[in-house]
Amino acid sequence: MFVLGTSGKVVLLQAYDVSQASAIVSTHSRDPLEVLKRHFGYDSFRPGQEGLVRAILDGHDVLGVMPTGAGKSICYQVPAAMLPGLTIVISPLISLMQDQVDALNGVGVPAGYVNTTQEPDERRSVLAQARNGNLKMLYVAPERLLTDQFRQFAARVNVSLVTVDEAHCVSQWGQDFRSSYLAIVDFIALFSVRPVVAAFTATATERVRRDIVRLLALRRPETVVTGFDRPNLYFDVISMPTKRKNSWIVQYVLRHENESGIVYCATRKETEMLASDLRSCGIRAAVYHGGMDATLRSRAQREFIMDDVPVVVATNAFGMGIDKSNVRYVIHHNMPESIEAYYQEAGRAGRDGEPSRCTLLWNESDIVTRRRLMDIDPSNQHLGVEEAEVVRQNHRQLLNAMISYCRTTECLHRYIEEYFADPHLGAPKGAHAADAATGGAADEGTIAQRGSVEGGATILAADEPVIHGGKCGNCVNCESNFETIDVSVVARAISRCVHDTGQRFGSGKIVAVLRGSKAQDLIRRGLDQNPSYGVLRSVAESRVRDVLNQMASDGFLMISEGRMPVVGFGARASETVKPGFHYEIKRLDHRRPSGPMLLEAAHDSGHADASRRGGSGAGLEGQNPREPALGDYTPDEENEELFQRLRALRLEVAHEIGKPPYIVFSDRTLRDMARIRPMTDAQFLSVNGVGQNKLSMYGRRFMDAVRSFEGS
Repeated sequence: MFVLGTSGKVVLLQAYDVSQASAIVSTHSRDPLEVLKRHFGYDSFRPGQEGLVRAILDGHDVLGVMPTGAGKSICYQVPAAMLPGLTIVISPLISLMQDQVDALNGVGVPAGYVNTTQEPDERRSVLAQARNGNLKMLYVAPERLLTDQFRQFAARVNVSLVTVDEAHCVSQWGQDFRSSYLAIVDFIALFSVRPVVAAFTATATERVRRDIVRLLALRRPETVVTGFDRPNLYFDVISMPTKRKNSWIVQYVLRHENESGIVYCATRKETEMLASDLRSCGIRAAVYHGGMDATLRSRAQREFIMDDVPVVVATNAFGMGIDKSNVRYVIHHNMPESIEAYYQEAGRAGRDGEPSRCTLLWNESDIVTRRRLMDIDPSNQHLGVEEAEVVRQNHRQLLNAMISYCRTTECLHRYIEEYFADPHLGAPKGAHAADAATGGAADEGTIAQRGSVEGGATILAADEPVIHGGKCGNCVNCESNFETIDVSVVARAISRCVHDTGQRFGSGKIVAVLRGSKAQDLIRRGLDQNPSYGVLRSVAESRVRDVLNQMASDGFLMISEGRMPVVGFGARASETVKPGFHYEIKRLDHRRPSGPMLLEAAHDSGHADASRRGGSGAGLEGQNPREPALGDYTPDEENEELFQRLRALRLEVAHEIGKPPYIVFSDRTLRDMARIRPMTDAQFLSVNGVGQNKLSMYGRRFMDAVRSFEGS
């Protein structure tokens, strides 16, 4: 314990020895599986969960790297319910804390939170409950650890476990670096006898994992890295002109009006414009971005999680505080800045394991926008010159990997798996741009082994089988027919032009020179006398731009940062002058969808051959738009009718208690309930996701609904 000394400073005396935890649990003959079933309603752990739970109970530090929806929270919530002391959960997601606490209290695990949304009296009341032993879990933001009030509170409680959620925020190599996370290790160091420390994240490359272990000072952590694949998600990438994006999204949302979805836009202006378009078509859409008043943002978020509005249009400021399990689609209006950011945002779909779709709309202007935003990143102003350049270089690598994801012809699930994989395991490389960003690639999803990470044990737990060279059936690349185009001549000409112009001009000028532009600015500079002038006059401008950008992604060229980006040579530039140089890019040759088709989004001539069909007969470019996206759920008509009745009852109950519907039951639980049709307590407890507390709170009403349906 540590107490407040006469000088007002914290004085360390003795802290709760968490190594006694496993002995105490054993004394009470409590099994993690029994706790999992009683409180959370699950019969078994998912891959990777049980190893982490038992390691924590045995007094070991842990690092869990598991994709969104894989059940990270169970890994520390089950031990928290079993350990005799308090579990402190450090999370940056203030808006998520209330939902997590509501969910825990709903399953019979007393929990609370303290953050800036509460009045001082409310915070003091929560801390008093924790101090008196009435809470098992307490959620706090990392900034809270620095306050005198919280340190004084911590001096008076037994802390069994410190959990660091979103642990990648501690690393500058992660996409969400937060300097406040660097204070966590100092807080933990205050204990004379250190509690167990558990770190969890959904997105962490090998480099970021090493940073987490080092910066949180984890002691020989048992590390579990499950496969990063989300097999219930259908990944979809569509190259589309900006002017067509809004109408495509409107049509998609109209076809899914009874489903929850998130649409991410790069700018505040785009969110407002798209929301207006949706509303003009009768769609209830919420808007969320950083320029809004906090009250309006809070209202938009609440309306969405309460299912009062089906879709929210937002910037990336939205989502880290959302634990809504029944999001059926996530659409990106623009290309994100990194695979990490995209995977985290897209991963908010289908957290309940039900089939869901993730669609990314992009074009070349998105790349330009992302590079511009990278150059004006205000966070770089607080770094030294060398540090800022290191961060910029890292961000360029991350963006190149994102561009390659949009352009790749390989399975998108496999691309993501390889991007996040462990380079030391030596799996085959498929995403060269991702390799450049992460230092290598490997296939973690198929391996279960132990190794060494900072002296601890590493378990790579298989979740779902990973596709090796075959078709996954769950992404647009595996469901579309592709042609590749030999653009060796174009690529060689671009490289020569960059040389002939002295690596002094941007991509616009390079393209203009190659196509023999008559622009006065170009002629005034004498570029019409350049040896490369007009050599690609017969090639479409869009094709030249496409090849140039692909060359930048693949390392043949490098585009500098700044207000006036310049095209220079990349690490692979010399390859373009070798006699055997061969270069291909993707060209789509899509099958005509057999089902109902959405608004057409034809490529220009530089991308694919497509004819505009217009109206209701238009095709959905870049994908086969079967509905739902993946693993088509085709219940019989009677089960679907019961599911909809149970869904309506869930919404009614949620409004009565003032909680989001998914806090009551997830869609997956309702599907299982419609299948089992429980009429007794034992049958109700056999439903996936139903524990004793949920039975007590909601069982009677839902079983009555089943009986009523059966009798109708």
